[in-house]
Order: sequence, then C-alpha cells, then structure tokens
Amino acid sequence: MRLRLQRLEITPRQFELLTLGALAALTLIVVTGAAVRLSDSGLGCPDWPRCYGHVYPPLRSHALIEFSNRAVSGLVGVIVVVTALLAWRRRPFRRDLALLALALPLGVVAQAVLGGYTVEEKLAPGFVMAHFGLSMLILVAAVALAWRARTRVAPAGAGADSPTAWAVRALLPLATLVVFAGTATTAAGPHSGGLVGQHIKRLTFEGTDTLNWTVHVHGAIAFAFGIAAVVVWVLAERRQADAEVRRALTWLCILIAAQGVVGVVQYEAHLPTELVWVHVVAAALCWLCVLWAIAAAGRPEPGRERKPAQIPASAMARKS
Repeated sequence: MRLRLQRLEITPRQFELLTLGALAALTLIVVTGAAVRLSDSGLGCPDWPRCYGHVYPPLRSHALIEFSNRAVSGLVGVIVVVTALLAWRRRPFRRDLALLALALPLGVVAQAVLGGYTVEEKLAPGFVMAHFGLSMLILVAAVALAWRARTRVAPAGAGADSPTAWAVRALLPLATLVVFAGTATTAAGPHSGGLVGQHIKRLTFEGTDTLNWTVHVHGAIAFAFGIAAVVVWVLAERRQADAEVRRALTWLCILIAAQGVVGVVQYEAHLPTELVWVHVVAAALCWLCVLWAIAAAGRPEPGRERKPAQIPASAMARKS
C-alpha cells in the first residue's frame, strides 16, 4: 500500500480540479449548515458525536436533518483530507500548495470541535456566530488554494494595477463586517436553531429592541459595502483590469443588489425561513466573489501601473 502511494502521482490539472471540488464541498457545508439551523434542527441530536447516545439517529425529522449534516461534514472531511494528501503527490511538487491544502482538514477538524461545543452550549449565540465565521475563514484558504493551483498561465501584466488591487482588497474588511453583523442579526432573530419549547439563548444586549437594532445596523453596513463594490467596479472598468477581476466584481455587485431586495422583503415578511436561507447562501457567494476578485487582482506593486493602450502602426500611418 505504501509503495502504491509512493508511485501515485497527479498532474497539475488533476490537482486543480481536486481543489475546485474541495472549494465546492466547503461551500456546500455552509449551505447545509444554514438549513439545519433554519429548520430548527440545531439540537436535533442533543449530544455529540453520537445522537441520543447512539451512533445512528432516531427516526425523527430534526434528528435526521442534524445527523445528515454531520454525515455531509464527514464526506467534506474526506474530500479535504484527500486533497491535502495528494498535494504532496502533485508533480511538480509545490510546497505552497501543500501547506495551503493542509489548512483545509485542520479547519474542518476545528469546525467539528467547535460544533461539538456549540451543541453542548445549547446553541449559545457566540458559539453559533463563531461557527459561521470559521467557515468563512476556511473558504479563504480554499479559494487561495484553488487560485494558486490553476494551470492557466496568466499573461504578463494581467490582474490589476496597484490602485485597483488595493481598492479590491479594501472590500474584504467591509465584507467581514457585513458577515459579522449578519450573524449577530440571526443570533437576535427568531431562528434560534432549536425546537419549539427548547430554551435557546439569544442576543439581547438592546433588550426587546435587539433584533430591530441589529437589522438596521446590518443594513447600513451592507449598503456601504454595496456602494464600495460599485465604486471599485467602476475603477476596475476604467483602468481596464483583467477580465477575471471585473467578472468577479460584476457578480459581486449583482449579488449585493439581490441581497438588498431579499433583505427588505424578508424583513417586511417577518423573516420567513426560506428567504433567510436564501440570504445566507447569497452571503456566502458574495464572500467567495470578494475572495476571487482579490486573488485575480494580484499583489499591489508600487511599480505596476496601467499601461496606455497601444495604437497600431497602421493607424499611426493613416493619422500622419
């Protein structure tokens, strides 16, 4: 077995596809995790790692939903472990990819441990918020790995010039604030993740007005984020940044606009479960767009400025 592993080698293209699969799996677990919470199945299995003291769940809907999410998490764990192992069998070997790939299973293990504590603490708001925040951090590593593993060779000067690259990077702290405010809003809202009758702690730092306060603060930060995204998109267009940078920013602006509509509708409709789930999914996609735009923009370099468009010699001859 060890000899077979030593002989196993994968190509850069195969590893690239593997990293994209890992990124998709890590995004999927965010989506399914949100579904567990919003279906009030967060305590469907009140203990961890077992379910009601057994290795299999009882035939109850909430227990099955929660246990299914744990099973999906296990599958995601297998995918990221395989990715981390095969990073060492990639030829030619790249140390940066191997180290980034190692971060994925470590992050999933940390998620499993934090998830266990979250269940033990009866879905305390701080633990639930940290659980989602850690998922976003793992996606940072997954996007970085998928981007670095790409086999497409970028042409010289591709990406973005220094002002544009810095502007794109400036979106990340704003996106982080939006995500944090969003988790706080959910932690103050009616979707506690627990069954009716279960005592689940909620954020109440503003008393009975906590939900209304967090909704408006979250909305204000999201609005500022949307304005900033549009400004950066205009800058990237005017300075003719790489097409991939502009594509990521375009999708980001579209998703933020859609998020605004969904956010207003769900607030007026008193936070129906389905719309809240759509809002969470779109938030994860916005986060991915920001990360992809940053990766595509490249490193801000002082000497890297936008080159003026080259005028063909034939046009110059006609002009003279």
